[in-house]
Amino acid sequence: MERSASRRVVCLVSVLAVLLLQLLGVAEAAAAANCSTHCGNITIPYPFGVEPGCYRDGFNLTCDHSHQLPKLFLGDGTVEVLDISIPSGTVRISSSSIVPTSVASGPGKINQTCRCSSGYQGNPYIPNGCQDIDECAQWDLHSCYGTCINKPGTFHCQCPDGTYGLSIGLVVSGGSVILLLAFGAPYVTRKIKLRQMKKLKEKFFKENHGLLFQQLISQKVDIGERMIITLADLEKATNNFDKAREIGGGGHGVVYKGILDLNVVAIKKSKIIVQREIDEFINEVAILSQINHRNVVKLLGCCLETEVPLLVYEFISNGTLYHHLHVEGPISIPWGDRLRIALEVARAVAYLHSASSMPVFHRDIKSSNILLDDSLTAKVSDFGASRYIPIDQTGVTTAVQGTFGYLDPMYYYTGRLTDKSDVFSFGVLLVELLTRKKPSVYTTDNGGALVLHFVSLLTEGDLIPIVDPQVMEEGDGEFQEVATLAAMCVKLKGDDRPTMREVEMALENLQVKKKHAALSTTSKRYNGDQSDAQYMLFGGFTDFQLLAAPAKAASIMRKRAPAMNCTPSVLLFGGAVSAAAAEGGGTVSCGNISIPFFLGEGTVQVLEISIPDGETISANSGRMVSDDEVPA
Repeated sequence: MERSASRRVVCLVSVLAVLLLQLLGVAEAAAAANCSTHCGNITIPYPFGVEPGCYRDGFNLTCDHSHQLPKLFLGDGTVEVLDISIPSGTVRISSSSIVPTSVASGPGKINQTCRCSSGYQGNPYIPNGCQDIDECAQWDLHSCYGTCINKPGTFHCQCPDGTYGLSIGLVVSGGSVILLLAFGAPYVTRKIKLRQMKKLKEKFFKENHGLLFQQLISQKVDIGERMIITLADLEKATNNFDKAREIGGGGHGVVYKGILDLNVVAIKKSKIIVQREIDEFINEVAILSQINHRNVVKLLGCCLETEVPLLVYEFISNGTLYHHLHVEGPISIPWGDRLRIALEVARAVAYLHSASSMPVFHRDIKSSNILLDDSLTAKVSDFGASRYIPIDQTGVTTAVQGTFGYLDPMYYYTGRLTDKSDVFSFGVLLVELLTRKKPSVYTTDNGGALVLHFVSLLTEGDLIPIVDPQVMEEGDGEFQEVATLAAMCVKLKGDDRPTMREVEMALENLQVKKKHAALSTTSKRYNGDQSDAQYMLFGGFTDFQLLAAPAKAASIMRKRAPAMNCTPSVLLFGGAVSAAAAEGGGTVSCGNISIPFFLGEGTVQVLEISIPDGETISANSGRMVSDDEVPA
């Protein structure tokens, strides 16, 4: 069927029906007195408007007076507005570039996805992209035993002249009918079922935006070859989705455990069959297929052949952080592991915000979305609520999504989603790691939430009533610094919060400090007996870890001294000290510290070097090693 490129097609577009209904009651009061209310014969209700200050963001219109009867256009003037109805929540538009398509919409979105109408196929995103299907040429899919007549979007099957009844060609004798029914019926029934299943899978594939997904992965052939997984393979992997294979589920689906290609996998199945869930599924696939980070769950593939789309990703064996904190028992994850898990989650979220090809806001960071493997390595999961954010865009206007207790309070005031919203949720996660209390259900006697109570106690300088006793015992005072960082993350105003990169760096520094503290600050007294001499070992970052015996140390360090890279605040070194080593003589300076030639670079910040008569050295980390550990 041919179509003219100039043909104008009018589409009825759903435009935020709920929002417009809410605005209906205040429309009269919200519009200024000097705002245009008509363009030609079209009424312009608030929140739409023409002049600046007369409309809400995203609802601006243009009135073109160059026509005999002025015409109203959306935004920049490419799409004509034919009618606006606030009560029904619709806008009727017209454009020569619109083709026959079915348009799906959702909260906060207009024309989010398009697909060709029934009876058409092709690309709905280009002019004349939807072409009529010739059903008569596809006899196997559209059986017609009479005369087949193709029509736009459908077909008609009619009996030849002089006949009537069903258009089915059966010419059999009385005896043949019995044989056909006896031996052919099972075969025919099976063929019909297979054909129906095939058509159903194709239908689901289209409804699940399979064409859009194919277009997405076609840019990377290697991804496309492994991403599409058949329903038959997943049924085999899960024993037909046996309920015994269910291992959990979040706000966006149920998760099954299965075996696929000899690998243990997790298969996620959406709970609710609504357009928003389908959109979130495709969104999750799009995000995860382009993310490669050791602390982000790895996507393996997907299946679009079912009414409910399926995701297949790596199986993380040790459950969720939520389970370890709140279900396991009185003793939970050690404080050192909690601190490391927090750092790993911060790394992943900082990567999503700044290091991936396009920034991603997760929007639902919480302990039940943090998976742990056998070594308690953190994996951030559940990207159903996430959104890609263009680099030149600082936030996204969105319907409120997330989990109560973790949700940025600024959502409720601005409807704006920024990277600082993830920072707030991460701050709540830090509080949860410190207290082992559930943010979504915790309340004080007077109804206060966990975060408010925590910050209040921190301000008073008394966290003992709320911090997990295990943390108090194992934290060695570090939890105070983590508590302060958490309080910074949950500040009410987003601008007052740090970025996730800054949070990551703060936790990195805390980890380094913790490791250095484990290597006790040490000093050595040399009593003149060479056989009893001990040496200092510092860090693991220098190109040599131990100095040779004292006499040899002086020679080595004398050669290294001219190449020392010294900064006033930090001296990096690895060294051995003894009276015998002083035979090389001479010193170099770093800031206010004088260093004998036998000391060189390394990774430890020196707080003090005191060598009266070559007897003592002090530093902020290190350990004593004996002669047996010193290489010859």
